[in-house]
Amino acid sequence: MVKELQLRVNLIEERKEDILKKKASKKLGISFSDITAIKVLRKSIDARKKDVLFNYKVAVYINEPIPDTPDYTFEYKDVSNAKEIHIVGFGPAGMYAALRCIELGYKPIVLERGKNVQDRRRDLRAINQEHFVNQDSNYCFGEGGAGTYSDGKLYTRSLKRGDVRRIFENLVYHGATQQILIDAHPHIGTNKLPKIIQNIRENILKYGGEVHFDTRVTDFVIKNNKLQAIQLQNGTEMTVNSVILATGHSARDIYELLHKKDILLKAKSFAMGVRVEHPQEIIDQIQYSCSGERDELLPAAAYSLVQQVNNRGVYSFCMCPGGFIVPAATANGEVVVNGMSPSRRNNKFANSGIVVELNIDKDFKKYEHLGPLKGLQFQKDLEKIAFNAGGRSQVAPAQRLTDFVEGNLSSSLNETSYQPGLKSSPLHSLLPKIIGGRLRKGFDAFGRKMHGYYTAEANIIGVESRTSSPVNIPRKENLEHPQIEGLFPCGEGGGYAGGIISAAMDGERCAEAAIVQL
Repeated sequence: MVKELQLRVNLIEERKEDILKKKASKKLGISFSDITAIKVLRKSIDARKKDVLFNYKVAVYINEPIPDTPDYTFEYKDVSNAKEIHIVGFGPAGMYAALRCIELGYKPIVLERGKNVQDRRRDLRAINQEHFVNQDSNYCFGEGGAGTYSDGKLYTRSLKRGDVRRIFENLVYHGATQQILIDAHPHIGTNKLPKIIQNIRENILKYGGEVHFDTRVTDFVIKNNKLQAIQLQNGTEMTVNSVILATGHSARDIYELLHKKDILLKAKSFAMGVRVEHPQEIIDQIQYSCSGERDELLPAAAYSLVQQVNNRGVYSFCMCPGGFIVPAATANGEVVVNGMSPSRRNNKFANSGIVVELNIDKDFKKYEHLGPLKGLQFQKDLEKIAFNAGGRSQVAPAQRLTDFVEGNLSSSLNETSYQPGLKSSPLHSLLPKIIGGRLRKGFDAFGRKMHGYYTAEANIIGVESRTSSPVNIPRKENLEHPQIEGLFPCGEGGGYAGGIISAAMDGERCAEAAIVQL
């Protein structure tokens, strides 16, 4: 017999062995010895009160063992000589599209503009130390996409778009810790993701798929509204059957190419703002109601904040406890910031994007002449302002949080995790009013919600501009572009995902759709 239970355990009890078993036996009214095993299905932390509690959802096995057969199996086939499907981009959407193709007996041909995870590190070092951005290999482009070196948070609200558990199980199959199957807010970590991504690539190659790095797509050959070939930067032209376009939300050249060729695009709403960075100790003390260091059993504390300001949401985005702020520009002449955390989340800073919802129909009147690319140009303009304010390098403009809200230039800045460095700048006046004004009111409200959050010990760093794509590449119900036969817009770049898991699920769906159309 198996029964599922919800159990609550306080911080002190968490230290004792068999505590879950004892609580389960008491709750079920059965002997401790009748419980042969307990399997933790979900674990979360409740820190709303002074006494921190762990919430567990468990399966209690009574007089029977835990089955040793896995819930999910992944049967990959040799597709060396199978029909081909081309996949542009090797982020989460592209990777999982390729894996799904192999499961279904089709050969994926992956074209990635950037480098593999190992070689990509040199270009990340160049951004941080030399302030040089390789437009094809950076924190956004390369094997694994933006997620590889941007944290690896796996939380998703896209529960109706596919089998979330299947993606998690597949990550474990490729080397992720089993803990991601249990944690309420699962996280792999920037230091561990590259190996998992390498395992996925090696599996694709093992079963006959192809992955080509340093291979940027520069044009589409279309005849009678059917995609017939793709052209590469090196001049090669590849004949195609179906193309899954999984280029990510920062592949601006792809949007511009499609627009130039009069292929239907739509402008979409998105969000922009800044990164805020606190000492992690401050966030721990607020969230765990402690005066000193947090208990060793507790992870670095996270937070989630939202406030309505002048009919727009101001909210935290991609919160990174114990993390780093990184330069996420994809070209020289722009400054973009993002956040990441290692698996142990043991850095001394906490950072989060704090962004403002922007309405594509109301907030971009001076950009209307650009049509579907109006939001994209607005992004570019703010990133250029940040570049100039930082001193025309990857040094980022920054301000103490209290100075930003009160409208004062900071005479000095706090220590930071952002390697290229910070320059004191009047972000309160540099940011457009639709963003800066709302952010200032939002931070003031957040300070009332989290006592101690509003502090001069925090820095505001700009700009956080790549939260999602400002462009949507439309698709029909069968996931194919409404104009171009054989083109399947996919993942964050198409406007259909918002993170690793939702992008991976969309990749699988697009692979299935592309195969149906062959």
